[in-house]
Amino acid sequence: MPLTDIEIARAAKKRPIQEIGANLGIGADDLLPYGHDKAKLSQSFIDGTKDRPNGRLILVTAINPTPAGEGKTTTTVGLGDGLNAIGKKAMVCIREASLGPNFGMKGGAAGGGYAQVVPMEEMNLHFTGDFHAITSAHSLLSAMIDNHIYWGNELEIDIRRVVWRRVVDMNDRALRQITASLGGVANGFPREAGFDITVASEVMACLCLATDLSDLQRRLGNMIVAYRRDKSPVFCRDIKADGAMTVLLKDAMQPNLVQTLENNPAFVHGGPFANIAHGCNSVIATTTALKLADFVVTEAGFGADLGAEKFMNIKCRKAGIAPDCVVLVATVRAMKMNGGVAKADLGEENVAAVEAGCANLGRHIGNIKSFGVPVVVAINHFTGDTEAEVAAVQAYVATQGSEAIISRHWADGSKGSADLARRVAEIAEGGSANFAPIYPDDMPLFQKMETIAKRIYHADEVLADKKIRDQLRTWEEQGYGHLPICMAKTQYSFSTDPNLRGAPVGHSVPVREVRLSAGAGFVVAVCGDIMTMPGLPRVPSAEKIGLNDEGQVEGLF
Repeated sequence: MPLTDIEIARAAKKRPIQEIGANLGIGADDLLPYGHDKAKLSQSFIDGTKDRPNGRLILVTAINPTPAGEGKTTTTVGLGDGLNAIGKKAMVCIREASLGPNFGMKGGAAGGGYAQVVPMEEMNLHFTGDFHAITSAHSLLSAMIDNHIYWGNELEIDIRRVVWRRVVDMNDRALRQITASLGGVANGFPREAGFDITVASEVMACLCLATDLSDLQRRLGNMIVAYRRDKSPVFCRDIKADGAMTVLLKDAMQPNLVQTLENNPAFVHGGPFANIAHGCNSVIATTTALKLADFVVTEAGFGADLGAEKFMNIKCRKAGIAPDCVVLVATVRAMKMNGGVAKADLGEENVAAVEAGCANLGRHIGNIKSFGVPVVVAINHFTGDTEAEVAAVQAYVATQGSEAIISRHWADGSKGSADLARRVAEIAEGGSANFAPIYPDDMPLFQKMETIAKRIYHADEVLADKKIRDQLRTWEEQGYGHLPICMAKTQYSFSTDPNLRGAPVGHSVPVREVRLSAGAGFVVAVCGDIMTMPGLPRVPSAEKIGLNDEGQVEGLF
């Protein structure tokens, strides 16, 4: 029997993290070790790289996720290893895992097969404590807001208009809407409140978009926490929490250095979800990697309609970076599922279903090209794929003015991704990218939402009631009209209906709520039934997770 992902990860011949750092020119004094196989990179070293030229940036994205699996992170890691194997100096940049999904439906992940980042167990649990620090900083602000109200409310906060929600890094639907401060005078003034998951916190977004600690404190201070009766905003800096929050986030701001199974360097840092947040690893990790390597392979969460769109319109816009090539991950199995085949029947050859399901792939190719960047399709190979099915995908992609390259990194590591790596390097070095976001800064906020909905989702319209449109106009009058849009939407479909697969047209995008993330620097549009606090499934993954007799984690992977 082939080894499982966790068995492969445990058998990895890891090198001391100082050796991984030394290969990048990072001295031991600039690494803060967390054990033997992970470390944080000092801000002073990062500051010293500012004048170096940038390497080439490769973005890995995917079709809309299906239960068949696509393997975006696996492809990201495999491509990074493949680039190193063909003689290029490459780094991988991915996000950290959230505990909520790990114990919910998804389970842990840091790649798969022979294309993984290690140490796998630590990365999927507490890692270096970044998410705990973000949760603590967020909770400190929550406590200070209610404490300010309790001790006389000098800022005249309207307790009906406190917009700062609490967070916890766990899927807990019971906390979505709560009543706080019950129990009498000693506990404050009762008010309605609620929880989001930590990865949806604006603190997470601020950390992932900040360039250094002073920029982080500025962003934290700009966060709006409440409004007065005259609807004027109250900022985090008014509560005087920004300094202490920055102290809590001092270490979390430093990128985490780990390694792949093939001992190549990887930054794993930050973790906003792409369906409810902006879905990219930290700017500081990506921009630092670009100074240390000739090629940086990074990923954006979920399908290209969410992660890649936000990577282009939010992260690239804020960080002043641009991808030289985009890799769009697809599988034959997912094409069949998009073509109407049930998961139980995916093992049978069905070329017609593959061809029918390619519409989803084609739309993503067109969307990515609309940003002015070249796109290559990576067919993440499964052992059951037939030659005829693979050929059908390649033939379809050719009709879209792109090319599809089969990659066997899951089974063969860098040897299996060498062809993909060679082609991606050739395109990235060819300088054919002409990147531009799909909307300008000065476009009205609602029009930006319409641009995303129509050009990326291929919707007919955006539906929003007068209250939402008035709120957007008010924010524009207050000077926030230049901000980009962060769409919170189901990841399973171009529409807001998770069951509508393929390439739907003629649908509408209902926006039920808008949130101003003034610190992070974007406006969130909550669409359809998407929740910023997920719930657990009927049988959560946590039921199968435990320690074996050897003290090893079982059931997480």
